[in-house]
Amino acid sequence: MRTAILLLTALVSAESERLKFGALCSGNPGNRRRGCDDRGYGCGHYGASLAGGKRKHLGLDIVCADGATVYAPFDVVLGGRAVPYTKNNAINDGVNLGRQGKCFKLFYVKPDKYSGTLRKGQRLGKLLPMQSVYPGITSHITVQMCDKTDPTKYF
Repeated sequence: MRTAILLLTALVSAESERLKFGALCSGNPGNRRRGCDDRGYGCGHYGASLAGGKRKHLGLDIVCADGATVYAPFDVVLGGRAVPYTKNNAINDGVNLGRQGKCFKLFYVKPDKYSGTLRKGQRLGKLLPMQSVYPGITSHITVQMCDKTDPTKYF
């Protein structure tokens, strides 16, 4: 049993390495994560309490300045539009990314295109103006797994 657990752990680790995110945003080559904001906007880690405890954050926030260039984090297939909100606003855009059977969503990004392929490091689009919707928040990209599991292991 212990051998099976060790083997499974090694396989998960190997899978995470193959899908390790490269730099997502100009100005943040190390994919620095968003911490907690003072203005009540919550925190950027997976599972953080949002909306005064009414919901949980199902993504991981990576710091990115408004208008900054967003890059393909690895060789990807673009799989269409992904939106974070039911009501429209200035930052309600994003894109689905696929790789090796995994699906990720990037929110608050205006992609240059919603379909096709990109190589790691190619321009994917630009970060939308978060400050216009959430003044004082740390501007960021939210990375969410399509199945809403924790994406942290890919960073």
